[in-house]
Parts: sequence; C-alpha cells; structure tokens
Amino acid sequence: MMGSAVSFLAPAKLNLSLQVFGKRRDGYHHVRSVMVPVALYDEVTVEEAPGGIRVDCDAPGIPTDAANSCHKAAALFLAWAGTPAGVRIRIRKAIPAESGLGGGSSDAAAALKGLIALTGKHPPPEALLVMAVRIGADVPFFLPGGAALVEGIGERLTPLPWSVPFHAVIVRPAFGLPTREGYARLGREPGDPPPRGPVPSFRTFPEVAAVVRNDFEAAWGPSHPEIAAIKRELTSAGAAAAGLSGSGSAVFGLFTSEVAAREARDKLSACGGAGKGRTVFVARSL
Repeated sequence: MMGSAVSFLAPAKLNLSLQVFGKRRDGYHHVRSVMVPVALYDEVTVEEAPGGIRVDCDAPGIPTDAANSCHKAAALFLAWAGTPAGVRIRIRKAIPAESGLGGGSSDAAAALKGLIALTGKHPPPEALLVMAVRIGADVPFFLPGGAALVEGIGERLTPLPWSVPFHAVIVRPAFGLPTREGYARLGREPGDPPPRGPVPSFRTFPEVAAVVRNDFEAAWGPSHPEIAAIKRELTSAGAAAAGLSGSGSAVFGLFTSEVAAREARDKLSACGGAGKGRTVFVARSL
C-alpha cells in the first residue's frame, strides 16, 4: 500500500439561505441554512507516508500546519484508525479562502474520504460525524454530498432532493472576511435553538430564488458596502436573486442557464470587476 494515493474533488457550496439564531454555551451559534454544492472544485490527494502528517497546498497564505482543516482531519482519523503510520495530503486550490464557499471544510471532507479509501477503514457514522464537527461546522455537509437543510451548528442535515438546476455567478471581492468576526458582529445573545420549521422543497426556479437571504449581510454591510454593490450589479445583469454565501465575502447571483450566467459574468467584467481585484466564477448546481 505504501506510495499509493487517492484523489477526490472537493466542491464549493452556496448558502442560498442562512439564518443565525442564539449563541450556545460552547460559543457556537444555532443556524438554519439551505446549502447546495456547486461545480467549483479544489482537488485533494491523500497518500501514505512513513510517519507524521504533511500538508502541501499550491495556494499562498493557506496554513499547512495543525491549523489546516485537512491536517485536523488526518490527525483525528489516524487517532481513530491507528493506521497508516503517516499521511501526506496535497491540496490544489480553486475555491478562494475566507469567501463563505466552504473550501476548507470541503477539503477536510475530501481528506476523510481519501483516508477511508486508502485504508479501507470506515468509522461508524456517529464517529465520523464527531470527527467532522470537531474539524469545522460545515464539514458534515460535504460528507454525503447533495443539497441539504442544515441546522444545529451544522451537524444536523436533512437531504433535499434537488430537481431545480441553476447556474450561479460567484463574485469574490478583493477582501476575505473572517467567520469568527462575522459572528461577533451579529451580536447574538445566548439562546435556545429555534423551533423546528417545515423542510423546504423546491419545484421551480422562482421558489429557489425566493429563499435567498443571509443574516451576515447586516453584519458586514456598514463596513463593506461593496457587498451590496455587487448584489446590485448581479441583479442588474439579470440575476433572479443575489446574496452573500456563508459569512462572506463571496456574493452570488442565480441564473436559469449557463448562457445567461456567462453573459452576466462578461457584463460584470466589462464594468471593471477585474480592476477591483475581484475574482468571478460561473458554477452550476450539483
């Protein structure tokens, strides 16, 4: 087995909706979110090593030490499995960091899948969920794949059969936004989880567009007016709805077709988007 390697694609996600409720005693917040994976991918390769955990990443500024989500995933998995002696993880980044697109969490989920494939050892579902939550609140979402209603701190998933495909124009401004600061700015008081609501279903594109909302827009709006500006640009370019993903900084607009999305991307680029340090992607729902 030594020297063998496995690779997994790690998709980004969009929070079509994200509501933040009271703060828990452990410092996390109760959330409710409709999350959909999209076809913007990192690639994570996992291979056996003689010992230790080594993480390599082709993107500058991404930590490769114990702060890296894949490093955390490997440490937890090796502690549970007791094998292999060590592991090397290579990350090829396309999902920008501090964007609310879940890149680090998706990478960690891909690392766990890689370790399972490499060793043939599969943790019981409960143990795997505990590992995922310890790495980060969004990691559980990426393990099964597919759209989901996400509640709790991210560990409670209700799969949503997704029959309404869409394309998104995703704009990542020149700045990233730290998740911890975003929650602090929301200023939520300690509180109990919200009452369980109905599980949404989406049969038409207008129903998908109607759900778009994000509580973090109010947190960041006063200090980062470009978020609202990008939303206006996307809707002016034809997006049925536009919103912030996760705790930011990426903003997305929803379109019914790839042609419409690419036309909108070109409009935003023609308005000087690249000159503002933005990165613009077109991605379809998965």
